[in-house]
Formats: sequence, C-alpha cells, structure tokens
Amino acid sequence: MNKVILLVEDNSTDEKLTLLAFKKSGIANEIIVARDGVKALDYLFGTGEHAGRDISVTPTVMLLDLNLPRVNGLEVLRRVRGDERTRSLPVVMLTASKEEEDVVRSYSLGANAYVRKPVDFTEFVEAARTIGLFWLLLNEAPPSPGGAR
Repeated sequence: MNKVILLVEDNSTDEKLTLLAFKKSGIANEIIVARDGVKALDYLFGTGEHAGRDISVTPTVMLLDLNLPRVNGLEVLRRVRGDERTRSLPVVMLTASKEEEDVVRSYSLGANAYVRKPVDFTEFVEAARTIGLFWLLLNEAPPSPGGAR
C-alpha cells in the first residue's frame, strides 16, 4: 500500500525545497502538492478538479502551510477536523510563522504537530527526514471510517 503525503504549499521555492528534502532523506512516497487551501480541500473531499477521486484513499499525513491563498491553513485544518472522513488525518503545520498565536490556534483546531520551516537547508532535510520517519513508518494510524488506509 502506497502511503501518500499531501503537501499544501503555495510558495514554489518552499515546495521545491520540501520535495528535495524528502528525496535527500530517502523518502520515496508519492507527494501530492496542493498550492492553495481550496485545492487541498478539493483533493481531500473529491470535489472541484478532483471530482470523482476515490476519497477512501486518504493521505498518510498532510503537511499544511498557514499562509495560503483562497483558504488559509487554519481554515483548511478546521474543515478537515470538522468532517468525519478526514477527522483523524494527521496534520503537521509546516510553516515559517513564529507567531505564538499561530501555534496556539493550530493546536486548538486539532493540528498533530507544528514545525517551523528551518531556513538552513541541512536543517530542513533533517526536519523532513524526521517528519517522514515518524508519520510514515512509526506512527500507527487509526482505521479510516470508510475503508482501508
């Protein structure tokens, strides 16, 4: 079973760095990239450009930026936690924000982790490796409500 990572990131440089960091870390899982909050929700719920997608196949983890166009990361998180189909999806806030309020709001809305994007690429590779190892290999996911995970 292929474990998919959903990366929700609007900054093309950060997207490329994240993909490169996963590659350098030996994480070969499929990574779906959504460049704004609407596209992330469309992917998760099988709407819009993802209409008809088999939504019983959920990502193993979603890496979610805070500052996104159209629908911001906190609103995406609120909608994910508010829907039975995605309520237990692990969500890692992966953001440059150092605002304490963003950390508090992320956790209060149900984020599983809050990771600040390191500026140094070596640190970023290590952060990606750690995230990948934990969420893809070590974490025991709950059974999905409507099918296999």
